[in-house]
Amino acid sequence: MNLSSLVRKPLVAAIIGAGAIAVPAGTLYFAVAQRALAAPAAATAPAAVTAAPTTVGPGVMLPDFSTMVQKYGPAVVNIAVVSKVPTSYNPQGDENGEDGGDNGDQNPFGPNSPFAPFFHGMPFQFQQPQPVRGEGSGFIIRSDGVVMTNAHVVNGASEVTVRMTDRREYTAKVVGVDKKSDIAIIKISAKDLPTVKLGDSRSLRVGEWVLAIGAPFGFENSATAGIVSAKGRTLGSGYVPFIQTDVPINPGNSGGPLFNMRGEVVGINSQIYSRSGGYMGVSFSIPIDVAMQVGQQLHHGFAVARIQVPRRFVSEQD
Repeated sequence: MNLSSLVRKPLVAAIIGAGAIAVPAGTLYFAVAQRALAAPAAATAPAAVTAAPTTVGPGVMLPDFSTMVQKYGPAVVNIAVVSKVPTSYNPQGDENGEDGGDNGDQNPFGPNSPFAPFFHGMPFQFQQPQPVRGEGSGFIIRSDGVVMTNAHVVNGASEVTVRMTDRREYTAKVVGVDKKSDIAIIKISAKDLPTVKLGDSRSLRVGEWVLAIGAPFGFENSATAGIVSAKGRTLGSGYVPFIQTDVPINPGNSGGPLFNMRGEVVGINSQIYSRSGGYMGVSFSIPIDVAMQVGQQLHHGFAVARIQVPRRFVSEQD
């Protein structure tokens, strides 16, 4: 598989270039889902919702996801982030300041330095952080405000804001980030929030219908659907067994959930394969079993444990 154009949707937009995968070779996260992170604090476990089929012609049945979106859409959140990156600026110094002397800010060695005459009237380039804004998606896994998303959505952010479908906004705290698996846990101060129902990604079958909910390009709570194209995809040097789908995924969908036909989250939308930076029919999601194992360790402040597995195992097609 040619991955020269594999891109990840970053803080502001998709990163276009070769090898945009942040998972190392020779590692795989334990494939046993950890439900302890999602079990406590959940008021009532949501009942499974099955997509109802819709008849479009003789012998043709297509799924209807409307009930699923209505029930679990409120548990999918928009995440707005602000980060600061250094950019150069040119201070407009006055040759004769208020004190009648040189502006010392323009001389990196100070006004009394023997090199000062060489910097007389010359602007000097400084580095000053400038805010950069970005957006992504996430989903609530505990009713007391625990949210799961992608690491590349919140990593390095100085401000994280979670916005609900009912327009409520919360300032979030980044609990933990694991860049190698692209999983992050954030926390907001709230109670009795709607939650998703977690499934088992290992039971997914190639050809099965799946649904994604997220905020592509900032359009919150957008639903798109497709099928599972393949399982156990290894990307670049990583050994995370990605789920490949043809679900339309675009910048802003990062961190949003991937649902199966029973309304259970089976993956986290993470990356796309593209030559343009936008959707081209090949999307990748992190299996929820892997995500919950990592999230459990991040939530408790542990170092993320990884094991090495044979390549033939993670490349197996179901």
